[in-house]
Amino acid sequence: MKRLLGALIAVPMLFVMGCSANAEQSDEPAEKLKVITSFTILEDMVQSIGGDYVEVHNLVPTGTDPHEYEPLPDDLKAVSQADVLFYNGLNLEGGDTGWFSRMEASAAPEKSTVVEVSRDVEPMHLGEGEADSQVNPHAFIDPNVGFVMAETIRDGLIEADPDHTDEYQQQADEYLEKLTAIEAEYDETFDAIPEEERVLVTSERAFQYLADQYDITEYYIWEIDTDENGSGQQLVTLIDQLKGVKVANLIVESNVDRRPMEMVSAETGVPIFDRPIYSDEIGGDDAPEANTYLRYLEYNLGVLGDALTGK
Repeated sequence: MKRLLGALIAVPMLFVMGCSANAEQSDEPAEKLKVITSFTILEDMVQSIGGDYVEVHNLVPTGTDPHEYEPLPDDLKAVSQADVLFYNGLNLEGGDTGWFSRMEASAAPEKSTVVEVSRDVEPMHLGEGEADSQVNPHAFIDPNVGFVMAETIRDGLIEADPDHTDEYQQQADEYLEKLTAIEAEYDETFDAIPEEERVLVTSERAFQYLADQYDITEYYIWEIDTDENGSGQQLVTLIDQLKGVKVANLIVESNVDRRPMEMVSAETGVPIFDRPIYSDEIGGDDAPEANTYLRYLEYNLGVLGDALTGK
């Protein structure tokens, strides 16, 4: 009987000791850093660099316009508990008076760290006339800007959670190494395309930073998303601009109406490339080829390399 009682006592004791040992050996932090991101590209980058040390709540989901978002009750609850908030800046979330700034001012804790991920990016402006004062927010399409964003995210995580500085630094280094390899592919691809063939025609002028970086001549139907996208005047202007210009393919973004570009194609005889390109967001569950920022960059490069050369 004594032996039986001893065995029964030993079993739960061993179980408790085993659980304690597993807890001590686990690399999982006891409490993760609560992080808010404004849209999908930042969500992916923060998760990649933060790893197991962050719990990310993203605001603007795939398929939703990040310029004019209305935060949901769950968003406001998550923001009220956040340790750090990351947003793109460059007017993507509406600028100083936009939805993100209003939400942060009304709901974020005073102790939280707020990081503008594109704060060290030189802004480029859109068009002429009414659009002249508009900052183009789509800098992240250029992988060189991705370096700046990744470093800023790393520094923001370290500021908010200095106890895990080494981990954030290591994960950022690994991420930057992958970005370096992708940027080398961009250089190689565009260097191999003759300058006269580097002609890009898209619906929106989202690719301004990329075009400037790689000496690409850029044409587009509209400059920035408005209620007048694909207007008759915009179509006529682009069709006139393309007269006498050698263009292999027109390209349509994944999140815009194809019909305006179909009209341009019908009038100019230039085909629309058979694969879309990504601009405002990474792909969703139905687009695994572009469902991370790194895959987004690689996928877009594949589209650009083939479309510009007529493959």
